[in-house]
Amino acid sequence: MPKAIVLGGYGLIGLACMRALAQAGFEVSGVGRSMRSANAVGLPVKWIIRDIPSITTDEWLVMLDGVDVVVNASGALQDGARDDLEAIHVTAVARLVEAAARLPVRIVQISAAGVSETASTAFFRTKARGDRILSSRAKNWVILRPTLVLSPEAYGGTALLRGASALPLIQPRVLASAQIQTVYVGDVADAVVASAQGRIRSGTIADITEQDAHSFPDLLAKMRRWQGWADPAACPTIPVSLVSAMGKIADLLGYLGWRSALRTTAITTLGDGIRGDPDTWKNAGGSPCRSLDDTLALLLATRQERLFSRAYLALPLAIGTLAIFWLLSGLITLIDPARAMSVLAERAAPSWVIAPTVFGGAVADLILGIGILWRRWTKPAALGMLGLSSAYLIGSLIAAPDLWADPLGPMVKVLPGMTLAALVWLMMEDR
Repeated sequence: MPKAIVLGGYGLIGLACMRALAQAGFEVSGVGRSMRSANAVGLPVKWIIRDIPSITTDEWLVMLDGVDVVVNASGALQDGARDDLEAIHVTAVARLVEAAARLPVRIVQISAAGVSETASTAFFRTKARGDRILSSRAKNWVILRPTLVLSPEAYGGTALLRGASALPLIQPRVLASAQIQTVYVGDVADAVVASAQGRIRSGTIADITEQDAHSFPDLLAKMRRWQGWADPAACPTIPVSLVSAMGKIADLLGYLGWRSALRTTAITTLGDGIRGDPDTWKNAGGSPCRSLDDTLALLLATRQERLFSRAYLALPLAIGTLAIFWLLSGLITLIDPARAMSVLAERAAPSWVIAPTVFGGAVADLILGIGILWRRWTKPAALGMLGLSSAYLIGSLIAAPDLWADPLGPMVKVLPGMTLAALVWLMMEDR
């Protein structure tokens, strides 16, 4: 049985490749840096849990022993707290190629349509350098360059499309001049299988894409109809300056661990257009890719799909709301601590309890408000909010039960905040 290793095996494209290779009779192993994410996909395969850029050439030699095909589906959109484009797209490829040169193994590289070493984004530039290293140094290789990949899974650009097309009442008109071609993830996986089986000759570089291109507003409109939403009541034009500002904010959040599909790389890429030449794949002996309409006909727009699309929009709003609420709560207390302490003093609380409770609570509020913004600590912070809110409620029953009857409802209003924190905790999930 031929053996294949898929780098980035639990990613959107990598997972589809692993399933297709297994169905084609390959013994498949996946490489990724999170065992939790690997286990979540539910494939009965061997997983190698490593940070791919950290794997040395000597380690590759050991990992590739007896392997027939390596599929490199790993990658990152933009530099951030968890990602280094140079490391994953260039350094890792160079080490892999150096090791593979000593072994009878074929490398199938998943690149991207439009890559160039003079491109407008670091993503395309580093991808192009990795492709050049592979094509100039490897003995047996194929480079596949898909356009915008549509899949049952929703991550990155595909999740952004779903969220944008699910906006209530409106469909924003943005990047109107951008021309986008799409490709079904199953067609990409089929191209990988054909390459892995040797049906595509070594040295092939081919775009994997449908024939026709679509304007970005038309693509959103088709996604909206596919999801089953009503026609929008309005299609407001979003100024380029606002889109750019959102991208810069998303870039900053990237250094807190968030891989937002609104980062400047994604916006620039969409604005430049995502185009490919389907004839390169056809001339290489590959099967034609499905059109956008055929792709959407394959994908099921279920209730779960619609709920995800709305939740994709709601989650960042919930996190932002909680951060503002808890930060303001802590800051207001520290600005006027005497007023906060008077609430306890007027109810005959022990004097030694008052100051530590007020200042400790304010500091805890600030820590939780900051913590929920950092991707790594979002779930623990949401749990901390639930715990501290519960402590506030229990403490109020003991020290200030009259507040529960206050007409403004200061204690009752804690409950919606707890519900929001619980929803964030439940909805946070890595791919």
